[in-house]
Amino acid sequence: MILYDMPLYRPPSEGANLIIQATHGCSFNQCSFCSMYKSKQYRARPMDEIFADIADAAQDWPQAHRVFLADGDAMGLPAEDLEAILVRLAATFPNLQRVSAYATPVNLLRKSPEELDRLRALRLNLVYVGVESGSGEILRRITKGASPASIEKALAKARSADIKVSATVILGLGGRDLWREHIEGTAGLINKTAPTYLSTLQLGLEEALEPGFMRRFERLGGAFEWQDDLATLEELNHLVAGLDPVRPVIFRSNHASNALALAGNLPRDKPRLLAEIASALSGETALRPHYIRGL
Repeated sequence: MILYDMPLYRPPSEGANLIIQATHGCSFNQCSFCSMYKSKQYRARPMDEIFADIADAAQDWPQAHRVFLADGDAMGLPAEDLEAILVRLAATFPNLQRVSAYATPVNLLRKSPEELDRLRALRLNLVYVGVESGSGEILRRITKGASPASIEKALAKARSADIKVSATVILGLGGRDLWREHIEGTAGLINKTAPTYLSTLQLGLEEALEPGFMRRFERLGGAFEWQDDLATLEELNHLVAGLDPVRPVIFRSNHASNALALAGNLPRDKPRLLAEIASALSGETALRPHYIRGL
């Protein structure tokens, strides 16, 4: 049985899949809104430990066909280490179809096209990328460590290697004063990059993080004022209305943090999605209660 180094995080869609920790923590770990991995110091795990976990997992789950590489920065490993892990996974699990991992834009950009091609050939075919916003102003205020241009380049690089991207953006991140810049920039970036999947989260901060988030946001001027649910729905409405991606995008707002769960393909389902948002804004559709929301 694998003994994980906790806390362990994974995307909701990976809940039924095998998780192998390739790293501990996140090498960047400076995003002001993020509480993940604050209790961990980043390190790459020794390969013998990773291989031992793979062998242990095979005893309990030999039919595993999807694997998620944790923690938050597996793509930060050197390409040769990732290749060795992928080769071992393929040799151990005969039904292996897909390997996925979180990826920062920086770590995608640090891999050469040839390295990404080799990783894709070894079944690493999905990465989860926190885009958060398409506004350079917002990205600076949240200390993202990326710009719209670098995010666009990173997502294009993944697509060139035929690696699918599941991107997330955060509603409410611009506060009451900068929400339009946040949403317009985000729609513009998504329209250009057209990730395979796009999901929204709704901003929520752990109590201990909020003072630091406010300080960093306000260091560039202005104050951060929270958006309420209706204002956040207006953001969602403007985002969906502004999305006209160059390729179809599978869209979801069903993460537990969202006030309203949506699902559809863009641009095909845009009229239906806008109608569902309008129903929620008018009060005809009930919002998800706060007590069942969370990050």
